[in-house]
This record gives sequence, C-alpha cells and structure tokens, in this order.
Amino acid sequence: MSDMAPTGTTLRIADLSPTRPNRFALLPDAPARTALAASLGVETLRKVRFEGAVLADGAQGWRLEARLGATVVQACVVTLEPVTTRIDDTVLRRFLPADQIDQPDPGSEVEMPQDDTLDVLPETLDLTALMTEALALALPDYPRKDGADLGAATYAEDGIAPMTDEEVRPFAALKGLRDKLADED
Repeated sequence: MSDMAPTGTTLRIADLSPTRPNRFALLPDAPARTALAASLGVETLRKVRFEGAVLADGAQGWRLEARLGATVVQACVVTLEPVTTRIDDTVLRRFLPADQIDQPDPGSEVEMPQDDTLDVLPETLDLTALMTEALALALPDYPRKDGADLGAATYAEDGIAPMTDEEVRPFAALKGLRDKLADED
C-alpha cells in the first residue's frame, strides 16, 4: 500500500496510520487554481504546491507538517499593475481532542492563544481548506511594484500655502525654533 494520500483532498483521521507518515501532495490544476485565485481575490495563481505529511502526535493528537509553494500575481496597491510574488512557506498545524485544549467559556473575553498552530481534532482533515488558509495568510497584504511611489498630495484653498507633512508633525515647530535659535548664536 502506498503512503501517499488518495486522490481526494479529505483525510479521515480514523484511517490514518499512527506509526508512519501519512504523506500527501496537492497540485491544483488550472481550473482549480482559477477558482482558488478568485476566492482569494488575486489576479492569478501560476503554480501551487502543498505537500507534506500528517503524523501521530502523542497518544491522541495529530500534526500536519507541510511546505506551501505558490507563484501569485496581485495588483499593485499604487499602480494596479501586476505584481508577481513567490511564496515558500512551512505550514505546521497540530490537532488535539477538545478536552485537551483549554477553551474559554462562550461569551467571555479571551486573549490570543500562545500556540496559534493548535486546533481541535476534527473527524476529517480537508487538505484543500488547509492549503487555502495557509495561502491566504502568506499573501502580501499590500503588494507593490518595484519603484512604485504614491507621491504626496497637497491641498489648500486659493491664496493659502498648503501644509506639508513635515509641518504637521508635533515636533516640527520645536525643530524650527531650535534652528532659529542656533542661527542667532
């Protein structure tokens, strides 16, 4: 029996081998990449590869260790021209039964957990959903083409000199006073 995952992208936890790595490799085809690009709000995904293994982690837990590789084209936030980004990330997720994870009472205030790789153990692992989530987190928030500059805009009524960003800063007046005093000495 091969230790590669079946052609589907959902793994039943009960079917996984606890003694050896349960390997998987997702290579979405062109229609799947187009759908994924649309769901992520990017122009195109040229390549996507998500491969790794699901391993037993203690008596009842499981750990997903994977590599995510993708070539993404997004619009520049300044010029709207295409910006190509290469993503190469390590993905680590741990899954434990709910009774082994400290969970807050519903409606109570909570801080962010120390371990953001930890999740409640599901009955199945949806590898496509895990890949999509990892890709969404790895995308640049503000892709910018090399050399693209937003520039400065100045606005003022007729006859009034516009203020610059430097003049608005809280210590700009003190700097001007210091420079004036230095000139008088």
